[in-house]
Amino acid sequence: MDLNQLFKTRNPVIGVVHLLPLPTSPCWGGSLKAVIDRAEQEVTALASGGVDGIIVENFFDAPFTKSQVDPAVVSAMTLVIQRLMNLVTLPMGINVLRNDAQSAMAIATVVKAQFIRVNVLTGVMATDQGLIEGQAHHLLRYRRELGSDVKILADVLVKHARPLGSPNLTTAVQDTIERGLADGVILSGWATGSPPNLEDLELATAAANGTPVFIGSGANWENISTLMQAADGVIVSSSLKRHNRRDQPIDPIRVSQFVEAARISTSVTQPTPSSVKLHS
Repeated sequence: MDLNQLFKTRNPVIGVVHLLPLPTSPCWGGSLKAVIDRAEQEVTALASGGVDGIIVENFFDAPFTKSQVDPAVVSAMTLVIQRLMNLVTLPMGINVLRNDAQSAMAIATVVKAQFIRVNVLTGVMATDQGLIEGQAHHLLRYRRELGSDVKILADVLVKHARPLGSPNLTTAVQDTIERGLADGVILSGWATGSPPNLEDLELATAAANGTPVFIGSGANWENISTLMQAADGVIVSSSLKRHNRRDQPIDPIRVSQFVEAARISTSVTQPTPSSVKLHS
């Protein structure tokens, strides 16, 4: 399946809904209704601002577990995402932080979402949650067992982490695609709100050899025209929020400004590429 089929455009802008703290997280506020209300407000702001897809993640559940989350988190996310999918018709993705790809795949399959984001699909990363090992072998077998066609977008050398050893970016991208069977790869800066540099994006795109490469952090309306020259799409959240603050809700005006800047950049700077394919 190609990007045009999944997102109805060749250079998708994917907005992120950061869910308020969920049950069992340290900052859980006790009201799932408050979580749903905020999520519905944000998904509406993203849709009205013109994004092409949405990722929902349990961003405010920090500090995160490095692998499997509590069943209450899975239950709450399933309920909230189902509500959001009844509200908007955009392609929906799921990221269960820090790295619970199997729960994300389960939720996505049940609610009929289109894709998931996986922070560590292959390799070993040293993180603030400890060592996280990629579990591509489990995830791909689980997807097959579920009979699911949910796509896997995988971070390469993910933010807030350092690789064990010193893998070359080109090798890391190739391993994620060829050995981890990712349908698309994501390149971020070192932390939330920090963009990847253009040279790294160009290296990743060359190594990906036709598999889509997404900007995973740090994009804003000022730098998107440069970054999108070397990427196939962008995942964005922090710069869409009021006052550019992560704890604030999404501002539909900032969404519109960002989407317009992204559209202009791709129409002016990029020729129409040959069809970029996702693995089936």
